[in-house]
Amino acid sequence: MAARIDHLVTSGTFALDGGEWDVDNNVWIVGDDTEAIVIDAAHDAAAIEAALNGRTLRAIVCTHAHNDHIDAAPALAGATGAPILLHPDDLPLWKQTHPDRLPDGELADGQELEIAGTTLQVLHTPGHAPGAVCLYAPGLGTVFTGDTLFQGGPGATGRSFSHFPTIVESIRDRLLTLPPETTVRTGHGDATTIGAEAPQLDEWIARGH
Repeated sequence: MAARIDHLVTSGTFALDGGEWDVDNNVWIVGDDTEAIVIDAAHDAAAIEAALNGRTLRAIVCTHAHNDHIDAAPALAGATGAPILLHPDDLPLWKQTHPDRLPDGELADGQELEIAGTTLQVLHTPGHAPGAVCLYAPGLGTVFTGDTLFQGGPGATGRSFSHFPTIVESIRDRLLTLPPETTVRTGHGDATTIGAEAPQLDEWIARGH
């Protein structure tokens, strides 16, 4: 059976630099009827486990370590036995949320994760966070961008650990080079495509946000 993409929205709080915001997060599950991986275990481990519907969870992949993307990861790992994978450049952010529980493995640029006959390629895309990654699944015609690229522009860079020129470079060099028909599945909000976002690059730079 071919891999499919299941989508769950969970709600909670994003906290950084002394502020808190209510947020809705996209949780992506890639797999088939027997095994899956979870991309960004946000807010509600029980809801994510229920969405797995008995499938073996092979990994919990973190696109970055802002608390709203990782707060449910240890509980989900404890319930399923799945390892938590994070790019090491985001360990300082991770430790703000989980000081007593480290990730189980590291993500690296160019690494390939296999699930249900589908390959996910890890693309290191710093800017929103130092260890931010995107996951490109050419066989599914999609890229999971976390908070690096949204419908209408790059992720926020106004808080600590973030840098606007870096995120623009990541998007230009790592994402906009993908096929234009590639579906962009984001960490928050609606999906888009590479082709829809590519023409806006100069406008983003001009806005400089």
